[in-house]
Amino acid sequence: MVLKTFGWAFGFTVLGLALAVLYDGWTALGVVAILTVLEVSLSFDNAVINAGILKKMSAFWQKIFLTIGVLIAVFGMRLAFPVIIVAVTAKLSPVKAVQLAVNDKDRYQQLVTDAHPSIAAFGGMFLLMIFLSFIFEDRETKWLGWIERPLAKLGQVEMLSVCLSLIVLLIASMTVATHAHQHGGGHADKAQTVLTSGLAGVVTYLIVGGLSSFFENRLADEADAQADAEVIPPGEPRGTGTGAASGPGGKSGPSLVAVTGKAAFFMFLYLEVIDASFSFDGVIGAFAITNDIVLMALGLGIGAMYVRSLTVYLVRQGTLDDYVYLEHGAHYAIGALALILLITIQYQISEIVTGLIGVVLIGLSFWSSVLRNRRIAAGRPRASDLA
Repeated sequence: MVLKTFGWAFGFTVLGLALAVLYDGWTALGVVAILTVLEVSLSFDNAVINAGILKKMSAFWQKIFLTIGVLIAVFGMRLAFPVIIVAVTAKLSPVKAVQLAVNDKDRYQQLVTDAHPSIAAFGGMFLLMIFLSFIFEDRETKWLGWIERPLAKLGQVEMLSVCLSLIVLLIASMTVATHAHQHGGGHADKAQTVLTSGLAGVVTYLIVGGLSSFFENRLADEADAQADAEVIPPGEPRGTGTGAASGPGGKSGPSLVAVTGKAAFFMFLYLEVIDASFSFDGVIGAFAITNDIVLMALGLGIGAMYVRSLTVYLVRQGTLDDYVYLEHGAHYAIGALALILLITIQYQISEIVTGLIGVVLIGLSFWSSVLRNRRIAAGRPRASDLA
């Protein structure tokens, strides 16, 4: 099971490390290995979140996530994305941006660093919306009930998560504006950049997440209608039920297969945007280790492969069903990462802190799940364990 799920990641690791040695010797191998560990530690919560969504998708779309999705994650976000950011912010052609990345690594690093406010604002707001939408939803299973119960009640207020996100964005942009005013000149338009990018993050979440939820609900409705159609009234010949038609020429709405395809497609897009938002801190943090775009792509790409494989492993093992608080811990880690990204617009925070917060929160949620399972197995569950 492990070899089957992580086989591609293992193979990519061997290939990536070999390419690193050929590219720049054994020192490059060490750099790539460090970047791989950095990416996995920063994105473990990403794997848990992805698993919660991926388990709703068919085996076909899970394969798409592991093939096309990996190409997007490895070559799109870890290699092409920094170059595109430099090309857009510095108003360069993509070719010149690539030449800059290869021939003038220090200048390339500086341009990516200058683009950090817009990257952090977009990613921070998108992730914050994910966290708030989760925490304001009334769920049967609650990890930190003393926090989650009152927040679930507040969540009954329409569009509360959007309002809070916009308030946080305004505070972030005003902080940037105040700092720019106090220090004069240079970065006075930085606040507008943060505001625009943050709004783009919120809008992206509402569009992609909204479409995904819409088609997922349509899928559930179609499944219910199909189940009702299979109940044949007494005395009525089989095949003449009055439920939704499922064969060719039926007069029902879109078929279950068609709706499933749409739902899975938008869920796939949602997963890719989540992965992109999680990759921002990894790409920026990688510059603390190297400014070589080739080594960065190799190291972060290997890490992304492990995160994808871990996602599928969690789904196939049913880990989220066995350890029910893991998803909660991952969403708290998302909330922490969102705030960290927004803070790093103005202040520097070590990648070690970013990675440790996620690991600690997920570790605590895993241990809480283990204790819950032990209490249930021993016949001494708490009321909250059975909620």
